[in-house]
Amino acid sequence: MPVSFDPRRRALLMASAAGAAAGILPKGSLGAGRTTASLEDEFAQRYLTGTFAHLDTATDRVTLVNEPRAQQRFIPASTFKITNSLIALETGAVTGPGEVFKWDGQPAPMQEWQRDMTLAQAIRVSNVPVYQQIARRIGLKTYETWLDHLGYGNANPGTVVDRFWLDGPLTISAVEQTSFLAALALQELPMTKAAQSAVREMLLQDTRYGRRLYAKTGWMTAASPQIGWWVGWVEGSGRIDTFALNMDVRNEADLPKRKEVGLALLARLGLYPA
Repeated sequence: MPVSFDPRRRALLMASAAGAAAGILPKGSLGAGRTTASLEDEFAQRYLTGTFAHLDTATDRVTLVNEPRAQQRFIPASTFKITNSLIALETGAVTGPGEVFKWDGQPAPMQEWQRDMTLAQAIRVSNVPVYQQIARRIGLKTYETWLDHLGYGNANPGTVVDRFWLDGPLTISAVEQTSFLAALALQELPMTKAAQSAVREMLLQDTRYGRRLYAKTGWMTAASPQIGWWVGWVEGSGRIDTFALNMDVRNEADLPKRKEVGLALLARLGLYPA
């Protein structure tokens, strides 16, 4: 494992840079001169409360919309399937993206979960029962070790092995999400390249004009207000930009707005074309 890996370095640097920038993108950065106030319109015009964090991995330059919230930790919900997949593959709890998980025949909250599927398919439809099965294979002690080693949020899996990312106590901020995702996108995590590459490929969503979008949604329903997440990165043209959005969710009609707002912000920053 690379001894130089510091899971909290970039997150701390981002927090410092955000304070120094006072809400304005650094001169010379992508979109230089645009204030975050103009980007907040994407939330305001939809009557949403949320935050957005962007990290240019080459320069560690940041853009934060609603900076206080960007540094506030929330339960990660299904965005933790990224980390869950990494730990599962690294420890051998899952043999590979093609391992098949059998449906137990019981009714599931989502109809698309009611079938046998591979790990790669399960992450795409955010299949909770599959990942709960994986969590029971991994065990709390292994999670404690790896969450600390990866510097993932508060690194606390609590005592319930198959619910801690859904109900807490595990929490992470948007700033920390972008830092963690940068390490994954750059394959700098203290894990095998094989595990990181496999998860990267499972997260690929779309390609436009040579830019590739990797992303994962999340929906935390264990507290009020409920929280919606959309996190990932854009890669291509010699650069990698990570992002994390979270917002209050009032009802299910708000859920598509996670990606809608996120894509609008990526387009306005010139990172991913509309």
